[in-house]
Amino acid sequence: MTDPELSPTAPTGGTELSPTAPTGGTELSPAAPGGGTEPASAPVIVRALVARGSGAELRVERVRLPAPGPGEVRVTIRAAGVCHSDLSMVNGTLAARFPLVLGHEATGVVAEVGPGSQLTVGTPVVLNWAPACRACWWCRRGEPWLCADTTAPTVPRGETDDGVPLHLTLGLGALAEAVVVPERAVIPIPAGLPPAQAALLGCAVLTGVGAVRNTARVAPGESVAVVGLGGVGLAVLSAARRAGATTILAIDVAEAKRDLALAAGATDFLLSDDRLSKEVRARTESRGVDHAFECVGRAATIRAAWRLTRRGGAVTVVGMGAKDDMVSLGALDIFHSARTLRSSVYGSSDPDREVPVLAAELADSALDLGVLVSGTVPLDEAPAAFDRLARGEGARWVVTLD
Repeated sequence: MTDPELSPTAPTGGTELSPTAPTGGTELSPAAPGGGTEPASAPVIVRALVARGSGAELRVERVRLPAPGPGEVRVTIRAAGVCHSDLSMVNGTLAARFPLVLGHEATGVVAEVGPGSQLTVGTPVVLNWAPACRACWWCRRGEPWLCADTTAPTVPRGETDDGVPLHLTLGLGALAEAVVVPERAVIPIPAGLPPAQAALLGCAVLTGVGAVRNTARVAPGESVAVVGLGGVGLAVLSAARRAGATTILAIDVAEAKRDLALAAGATDFLLSDDRLSKEVRARTESRGVDHAFECVGRAATIRAAWRLTRRGGAVTVVGMGAKDDMVSLGALDIFHSARTLRSSVYGSSDPDREVPVLAAELADSALDLGVLVSGTVPLDEAPAAFDRLARGEGARWVVTLD
């Protein structure tokens, strides 16, 4: 999921983070030989990053997870990304229920399976925050990213150390030592992938790559503008380059994002200021771009992306914004420009099919995610990682766990 604000917010303190090598963390362990279904055990106590309320200080707390029930698994988390969507739930931009375990972008290893599970203990997996039911009208027509029953796993699960029922970000609560989730919310991946990069497959990478490949279907030789350069925006840049786009304009309010953007695949970096439209048209023979990707989730940046797009072009909204942030466009402009305005939910993807493809590309070095990982931190320093995210620093900070 993506940043609902392009401008950095004020810092809230916290310790400084030391950038690490892009891969970060230890390699994911392969499945145990022989595998097999394990009997369910008692509830377990783990440490997790918890928000007790909107605007409350983030704390690492002990929480109690239930044993996996029928069709459920417990996953030991190896790495989890720090995403702006989690921050938006904490600061009130997006609705949330508390107390809330943060995190929805993660990788780990199956540690325990409930009755009837088809998974094997020891299998490396990526978590899926929108598991499809495969039975609703949208799933049957091949649009699992719009599944009507994907919210089923979002009921409270587990409890705090003082006995209060826990809510989980997007049904996962992945910034924790372990999670208990429906089996359909995990996707097996090859062993040996760097955890800090593998974690991003479940959100930033699938969302960004899918927006380019599935939603916009960028073709070789086309021009692209990307507004907002968080983890998803950088993934869009990389995917546009791999799709063969020849003009790839990266746009952000922060000059500090320039080097990241160019490393991810941009041909040009442009500051979001009053000269932006002129700069874009100067690079597109005065037409505007074929495709603009809005990766912020604000009405103002959606309108900006609209203005940067040529007649007959397309604006793809990838950022998830607040429900009361209304977009206003002129009726005549909509008609005369013949532009398309659409959203891309989870990259218009089928995660069960596409995450393994991306994982194979990562394993073969065809997909380079190093530029997306600004650094790794232990769970105790996760609050500081959110402070850096709020200040607009880096691309993706990743929490790694032993």
